[in-house]
Amino acid sequence: MFNKLDELLKRYEEIHQLLTDNEVASDIQRCQKLAKEMASLEHLAKKYREYKRLLQEIHDAKNIIEKETHQEFVDMAKNELGELDKRKNDMELELEEAIFEEDPDANRDVIMEIRAGTGGAEASLFAGDLFRMYSRYAAGQGWKIEIMDSHAAGAGGFKEVIFSVRGPGVYKRLKYEKGAHRVQRVPATEASGRIHTSAVTVAVLPEAEDVEVEINPQDLKIDTYRAGGAGGQHVNVTDSAVRITHIPTGIIVQCQNERSQHKNKAAAMKVLKARILDHLRTEQDKKTASARKKQVGTGDRSEKIRTYNFPDRRVTDHRIGFTIHKLDRVMEGEIGEVIDALAQAERKLKLGQTK
Repeated sequence: MFNKLDELLKRYEEIHQLLTDNEVASDIQRCQKLAKEMASLEHLAKKYREYKRLLQEIHDAKNIIEKETHQEFVDMAKNELGELDKRKNDMELELEEAIFEEDPDANRDVIMEIRAGTGGAEASLFAGDLFRMYSRYAAGQGWKIEIMDSHAAGAGGFKEVIFSVRGPGVYKRLKYEKGAHRVQRVPATEASGRIHTSAVTVAVLPEAEDVEVEINPQDLKIDTYRAGGAGGQHVNVTDSAVRITHIPTGIIVQCQNERSQHKNKAAAMKVLKARILDHLRTEQDKKTASARKKQVGTGDRSEKIRTYNFPDRRVTDHRIGFTIHKLDRVMEGEIGEVIDALAQAERKLKLGQTK
């Protein structure tokens, strides 16, 4: 652990030095990348510096005990040493937790995609319920949500909704939501009162920085078309919707929510970059496999992660076997208890694999 902390502190100080260099300062993109990296290291670097100062105080106290001839000073040093040792033990635990919780993506904004899966109209309704749940949770955290694209279902809810979430610690909290969410309830249209099971998939993509994903314009196929759905006369007369195909990966993104073709294209490019970054990371994870072993669940969108059982008012997260009987509150956006349990389970998993 301390070898890693030494490397981290060395890198933090190296970046600090680089940012004072005129040549680096003139390269805006490099400067932004270094500043972001420095910000991600700052908390641990400061905590480790504090720990090293504490070690020096312990060394000084031991020196006094060994060499001081006045008993009064020796007694004072012994009392101080006891307090310093306790602080040292506490700080080592804090450092251990902090270093294994370290996530370079923790404070990134995210793009979330909710899609109705099996279950027809009921799945679309539940996709709308999940969007409302995340919207309320985001509001409680002081985050901002913006819909980037959506396809409403005839019976209500969404066939698909794509939206951005912006604010501090967004990815750190929402990364656990990626996967298949299953709902068990009696649909409003079910006359016999039979419980149906439907599914909705959720993707959580950290927004990509421009320096991380470089897209060659020649690799893009851009089509415009008339937006569908609600929107009055505008829908029928303006080719404002945009579809972008990234030829090398085959990733297709489309946006039609804005009236402006320019705004739809900008939103589509943002989603495209996030999907390409996710694609590149997934391919890298397949090669190394190590990152997945330290996660709670695989993070695969097809993995069933959670069940919302309405008759029993029960929410169960299958990855850690966590169940609470507060479904009504969860659907109102109070998902913090579930996320806290997942974060704690992942922390234990990481610590266990390093001991």
